[in-house]
Amino acid sequence: MPGTHNHLEAGFLDWQRWINVKPGEMSALLWSFTYFFFLLCSYYIIRPIRDEMGVSGGVENLQWLFLGTFLAMLAIVPVFGWLTSHYPRRKFLPFAYLFFIFNLLVFYALFQSSMEQQYIARAFFIWVSVFNLFVVSVFWSFMTDLYSSEQSKRLFGFIAAGGSMGALIGPLLTISLVDHVGVTHLLLLAALMLGCAIYCIRRLNLWSQALNSASVPFSAVNTTTLQHEKIEGGVWAGVQSVAKSRYLLGICLLILLYTTLSTFLYFQQAQIIRDAFVDSAARTTVFANMDFATNALTLILQIFLTGRIVKAIGIAWTLSLVPLLLAVGFLMLSFAPVLWVIVVLQVLRRAGNYAIMRPAREMLFVVLSREQKYKAKNFIDTTVYRSGDSISAWVYAGFKAAGLSLALIALTAVPLALVWAGVAFLLGKKHEQLTYRSQNH
Repeated sequence: MPGTHNHLEAGFLDWQRWINVKPGEMSALLWSFTYFFFLLCSYYIIRPIRDEMGVSGGVENLQWLFLGTFLAMLAIVPVFGWLTSHYPRRKFLPFAYLFFIFNLLVFYALFQSSMEQQYIARAFFIWVSVFNLFVVSVFWSFMTDLYSSEQSKRLFGFIAAGGSMGALIGPLLTISLVDHVGVTHLLLLAALMLGCAIYCIRRLNLWSQALNSASVPFSAVNTTTLQHEKIEGGVWAGVQSVAKSRYLLGICLLILLYTTLSTFLYFQQAQIIRDAFVDSAARTTVFANMDFATNALTLILQIFLTGRIVKAIGIAWTLSLVPLLLAVGFLMLSFAPVLWVIVVLQVLRRAGNYAIMRPAREMLFVVLSREQKYKAKNFIDTTVYRSGDSISAWVYAGFKAAGLSLALIALTAVPLALVWAGVAFLLGKKHEQLTYRSQNH
């Protein structure tokens, strides 16, 4: 059947051209895609549950939950630093996910017990907030370790689409199963998805073991050796790296501005949805539907636009695009702080972040050393991120205590979004300079 064989081969070549993948990259790309799919599917199964627990515990108490999340992050950073210093990548990555699977099983048992559910719910809210940032940060550290700067611009959009597909399926599973199996049994499904992610890590490690660095166009370093090496630096090496680098400090400022505006919007969302819906199950369904809409839009953007946007306007303008759009969104919210506006703005903001801002932001780390990719990046993605959450949560609570309306708080966010856009643009330009230097030395 030579005609059939030629047709299949031509179809495969079309597929390769469509996602802009080169020979030797397809296997790792598909396992990376699948890894992110299972990871975000697991998270988005439990995210609507977390959001409902935050609202049911009282919108006026959310700043305490954000503070608890920040303190939990402070406790985890030195533990992660110790793990990366004492164990090679092929060991500490699966261990980290096994730890979170164990946590899910513990929460499952606690929710089934006769303990006070309100306290368990608060602990679960904090845990999910830590879990989300930590596992996604570790994922992207792994990706920036595997792929070069040139490859990241071609392939990170497609890899991110794997996460978006998982994020699309996760809330659908929650919507369809929550009334039949109950909330707590969904935790077991989330644990199963994490187990599948561990298998993908194993496949990627086996792939890198089999690599011949001279014949496969992955980064200039030997990934076979890297996966067996421990990452240099002590427990607090990530903090020290950030303090010594203006580039990393700039990324910290980028994250702080992002989290400040995201937290403001999250609190406004919680208040508006609380006032619009009395029933707990209805609120959970609304949150799940918002997640579904966000991730459907994200997937469309990633498939058709992400790679093209970076190529067309460069990383600097790509990074500043979402902050500029959010400034317009906050201005609209200041005129109409109502349900449909907050829902549309949240969906567009989150989709823009996942499809455009996040892949571009991860590209900023590709030019760094391995120690910075894991330790400094993890510190920024977790502790700096949640410190921004916690501080902005208390600032928002202060605004409310001072009698500021939702509309006025939204208006104060507009200049912050414009500052965020400026910082993002400057970081994108710096990344281009660092990439040029690394390619010419």
